[in-house]
Amino acid sequence: MIQIRLTHLIALIGLFVVLYLLTALSDIMLPFVLGFALAYFLDPLADRLEALGMRRSLATLTITFIVGVALLAALGFGLPILAQQISLIIAALPGYISDVQTWLLAQNVAKGQSELVAGMGETLLSGLQSTASSMLLTGLSFINLLALMFITPIVAIYMLNDWDHMVARIDEILPDEQVEIIRHLAQQIDETLSGFARGQILVCLSLGMIYAIGLSLVGLEGGVIVGVFAGFISFIPYVGAAFGMVLAGALGLGQFGFDLAALGMIAVVFFVGQFLEGNILTPRLVGDRVKLHAVWIIFALLAMGSLFGFLGLLLAVPLAAIIGVLVRHGLTLYMRDYVNRSKDG
Repeated sequence: MIQIRLTHLIALIGLFVVLYLLTALSDIMLPFVLGFALAYFLDPLADRLEALGMRRSLATLTITFIVGVALLAALGFGLPILAQQISLIIAALPGYISDVQTWLLAQNVAKGQSELVAGMGETLLSGLQSTASSMLLTGLSFINLLALMFITPIVAIYMLNDWDHMVARIDEILPDEQVEIIRHLAQQIDETLSGFARGQILVCLSLGMIYAIGLSLVGLEGGVIVGVFAGFISFIPYVGAAFGMVLAGALGLGQFGFDLAALGMIAVVFFVGQFLEGNILTPRLVGDRVKLHAVWIIFALLAMGSLFGFLGLLLAVPLAAIIGVLVRHGLTLYMRDYVNRSKDG
């Protein structure tokens, strides 16, 4: 009994130490967290290559080369397109604002309301220009940016190469009395986290492509950047589609005016995306085994983002998965104890 209490005390102290380090070292921990996350996601692929007879070190180098080439190709192809789309939106926005203001005045809308719309548009334009000019430096110093570019791959390579050894070492130091429970909980956490994270990344990429292609076919200027951004934030349930529809609708209003057919096509793109996500993408890529409620995910993202910034957003889903598994385990034990006491009574 004393050993169990001592184990709980050590775990509690460890939790407070981790929280303190996250708070105190949040500015420098991002490359290490990203490197760990990359190693976690790529470990199953390394295990498959090992099963084919490849040494772990060679498997790590092979995966690193493939991922690096794919990332460079994606950046080389995608960044110029995104930059062009942002420049296009910034250049066209003043004309959109003027057209909407002219239409409002033609409909006998009060001049004050028309000027309010113009002011909102100018504020949006100023924000876009500020974002475009400081996109790489906002929230990241030059040193942190270099660390993100160079330290993250190094951490990922070392972690991926030593992943199985680390897991085996941690397994060796687990207390004998609770080793089976800890292994069972760790397996549940891994299944929940990997099922959600890996699947959700594919869902976001798929939605980004669907939105970008759909808005481009509609003819919306800047549709690619809107679609990509809406897909990127789709890891927050319902927020990506809602934000993307509002932003695309505002741009469509400026470009097409009050053309209900064009605006309706923009809405159709997002409705189709949501239909595909709910009926095909999420069931196939994420699956029913992931027991993370949408409200719980939203709360975790907002809370961790508020506490730790971008680092908190990265850690929100893993923390939500861990807490979810532990809570379900605790409720199972409680119900089992309750049933036993009822039978004894």
